[in-house]
Amino acid sequence: MIKENQHTEFKPKFNEDVIETLVAFANSKGGKVYVGVENNGSPVKNFVVGKETIQQWINEVKTKTQPQLIPDGEIIEYKGREVVELFIQEYPIKPVATRGKYYKRVGNSNHLLSAGEIANIHLQTKNTSWDYYPRPGKSLQDISLEKVDRVQSLIEQRNPNLLFENREEFLLKNELLLENNSITNGCYLLFSNDRNSYTTIQMGRFQSEIIIKDDVTSQSDIVSQVDEVMAFIRKHINKEIIITDTQIENIQRWQYPLDAIREIVLNMIVHRDYQDSGHSIIKIFNEKIEFYNPGELMYPLTMDDLLSNEYVSKPRNRQIAELIKGIGWIEKYGTGIRRIREMFQEYGSKVPDFNIVSGCFAVTAYAIDYQDDEEFLKNVIENDIENDIENDIENDIENREKQILGLLQMNNKLSVKKISDQLNVSWSTVMRDLSKLKSKGLIERIGADKGGYWKIIK
Repeated sequence: MIKENQHTEFKPKFNEDVIETLVAFANSKGGKVYVGVENNGSPVKNFVVGKETIQQWINEVKTKTQPQLIPDGEIIEYKGREVVELFIQEYPIKPVATRGKYYKRVGNSNHLLSAGEIANIHLQTKNTSWDYYPRPGKSLQDISLEKVDRVQSLIEQRNPNLLFENREEFLLKNELLLENNSITNGCYLLFSNDRNSYTTIQMGRFQSEIIIKDDVTSQSDIVSQVDEVMAFIRKHINKEIIITDTQIENIQRWQYPLDAIREIVLNMIVHRDYQDSGHSIIKIFNEKIEFYNPGELMYPLTMDDLLSNEYVSKPRNRQIAELIKGIGWIEKYGTGIRRIREMFQEYGSKVPDFNIVSGCFAVTAYAIDYQDDEEFLKNVIENDIENDIENDIENDIENREKQILGLLQMNNKLSVKKISDQLNVSWSTVMRDLSKLKSKGLIERIGADKGGYWKIIK
């Protein structure tokens, strides 16, 4: 049964609304308009289609759209009556307009595209993004070459096969440096040597909705901002020492999973709409942190798509995203939100809220309730261990567990924190792996938490 949805529309008669809908379909994934059908899905009584009617409608669509759209049209039978089906595919050159206006399809309705959305769709069509374009009036003199060297070094350390003879080759091959020593928008944001108002992030520690205890404004290059923002957050959130009978060693546990918070910060910086005049904002309260970032989701991505993980990622700032991915701070496109949700769940925290608020992408992260810590640690340590033991030991050791065994062979007094730092994973992940190794009979803890050591059995 035909129903109105993102790709289907009912119209009782042919008019300007039909053309607007065809434009909206062309700017997304295509769709069909059924002319001669009421909004409630009932066929229009006494609806008649003349011999030349469909061709006349197609010609009108063609003359009133830019670039010109030519839909397919045919008469079909619908609930015992004849109606006209107008079909248009996704148009390769976007965006398409009618009467100077651009539309997008959201659910079962049409919405006007904003100026920013029009620009982004156009850039996507050309398989590029804003950050690849030249930064007016800026050149190599406006960036820090030391910062360039730092990022180049991080990328080469992560991928030894990717070596550059010098910083100029690095900049050229990544399309950051253009003719006449001009630089791209992305280059300027990544390596600016002075305070940069385009990267402004306002951070505040709030005692209440209106009382601010501390506030800082960051206007650094976007690579440095990651550490700056994380330092401010760590300064203003709590942690406690957890002491239980079951744990491997005493643990400092923060109110939030810091790996997930860092992922939120990275997403904020990498995917921000830097053409928007607004600033990124972080508000830290006693029980939550609110993140507001200029720019809605990249069209045609919807919030439902984002939360269901059923979408293909299209970074707003492709050049910036590629560099950050090269450093190793982003694993792969389109997994950030899923990873954040999973990390909060593993930590025992409420999953953050994701919303669009006044043209900003908003995330609200909630603090852990410390009263459940002991039960949480028990669950982290024992979770899935029983199933793992049933498998053959030699075939069941995962790569990370092998890495832990290797580290303990070199230094059997390593703490959970030091192993966590070495492998760049959370302490809870290390605790889980150590517990698995103990349960499999591969390692044994000898002595107390302090002063003891790990004995390698197999």
